[in-house]
Amino acid sequence: MKTSSIPLAALIALALSGCGQGNSAAPAAPGPGTAASPRVVEITANDTMKYSLDTIDARPGEVLTVILTNNGTVPKEVMGHDWVLLAGGSDPVAFSAAASVAKDTDYVPAKLKGQILAMIGLLGPRKSDQVTFTVPSAPGSYPFLCSFPAHYQAGMHGNLVVK
Repeated sequence: MKTSSIPLAALIALALSGCGQGNSAAPAAPGPGTAASPRVVEITANDTMKYSLDTIDARPGEVLTVILTNNGTVPKEVMGHDWVLLAGGSDPVAFSAAASVAKDTDYVPAKLKGQILAMIGLLGPRKSDQVTFTVPSAPGSYPFLCSFPAHYQAGMHGNLVVK
């Protein structure tokens, strides 16, 4: 009988050695397809034609969600706001000038769409929208602006600074 109790004791020891490890084990690594939550940047705009911030600092390759809220009261046709992030080296003044005559496309010039890295479309009063994008990997300054006519000139612009 002694010979049969040794294997039984070994089995019991083996079974007991795994007990209680569920809570102390290291957490599982994220599986494929899971991503870190994007960092959220909230921007407000109103009838004074200004964004609530003019600089966004970011790391290369970081994922951002920009939320734009139009807190104004003037109708969209007269005082709409959008948020357009342009590629590095783009000319925001030239983009704004071309946008001012692009009413049919909500002030986004078709011939310059290739310069847009991310955008939130034109919003009316008390409306909000968002865009999630990956920050460019190259350090530098990337301009953003409101493309509604005269808003850039009134100061509704800024830079995404990648460092």
